Amino acid sequence: MTLFEKIIAREIPANIVYEDDQVLAFRDLKPHAPVHVLIVPKKPIPRISDAQPEDEKVLGHLLLKAVEVANKLGLKESGYRLVINNGPDAGESVPHLHCHILGGRPLAWPPG
Repeated sequence: MTLFEKIIAREIPANIVYEDDQVLAFRDLKPHAPVHVLIVPKKPIPRISDAQPEDEKVLGHLLLKAVEVANKLGLKESGYRLVINNGPDAGESVPHLHCHILGGRPLAWPPG
């Protein structure tokens, strides 16, 4: 089981900000912005490049819920960044698809 699967199963505690039957959103333990939340599908998909056509609904749901969570956390007016890393060179550290919701301060571009 990945770290995120253990959080979903409540084997590891997390500061959960949103949950439904398909996704779980929780605060990052090592935030890179004042607001840094991870939203993960409950279905284990290792990374976006491993997603299959049958994952279309959960991927759409993940992104729509990321927007809802960002708005709930007060980021609608100031803006926020959604990040999905794919592979080690992109900074992926847990092999379970997840989207970072980052905001609460100006974010530089390009990242990295």
